[in-house]
Amino acid sequence: MERKAILDSAFAAGAASVHLIEEPMAAALGAGLPIEDAAGSMIVDIGGGTTEIGILSLGGMAYSASVRAAGDEFDKSIIHYLRRHRGVLIGEATAEELKKQIGSASGFETETAMRIKGRDLAEGTPKSLAVTSNEIREALSETVNQIIRAVRLALEQAPPELAGDIADRGIMLTGGGALLHGIDTVLADATGLPVGIADQPLNCVAYGAGKALDYIGKWDTVFTENP
Repeated sequence: MERKAILDSAFAAGAASVHLIEEPMAAALGAGLPIEDAAGSMIVDIGGGTTEIGILSLGGMAYSASVRAAGDEFDKSIIHYLRRHRGVLIGEATAEELKKQIGSASGFETETAMRIKGRDLAEGTPKSLAVTSNEIREALSETVNQIIRAVRLALEQAPPELAGDIADRGIMLTGGGALLHGIDTVLADATGLPVGIADQPLNCVAYGAGKALDYIGKWDTVFTENP
């Protein structure tokens, strides 16, 4: 339904042709993965609303999955944790800053803390408090585990002929969530595979969408919808 709406809107706006591309494919192109190879490649794009997982071979998607465990859920988890354990309500901007500054999936060599301001739920008054990196890691743990479970499921369902390629090549991370400290380490530990982070993970999907223009009429398997 969403794809049809996009196509209808594009044609109504005067487009002569419309090509849709799945987010993992765009992320893979932007990260520079060799999508045209017969050997399989695996991409995990941890975006804002969803984490998109794809296994690619011969310019097409051999497997794709989407889970609602990503950047926005990280922020919600921090807000919920501090409300429950510290009795303080904070906003999304503060949660985002905590995630960026002291958030982690596997911990720091030296744990740290960050002072924030929120509203005391018992008193209803403003409150300043120090939040530790250990607390934020605990707050993020369940969402991180959801991503790990989704990646493991993808590996279990990967076509057998591509499983060996993925074992050799490993997993590429893209998206803003790839910048969470230690997310590559915990995924590597959970899967036993090498895990890398793209050079510019925040921009891979945008770059890949641009690169996809070169594949029109050549490798149409890159696209999910064609005119």
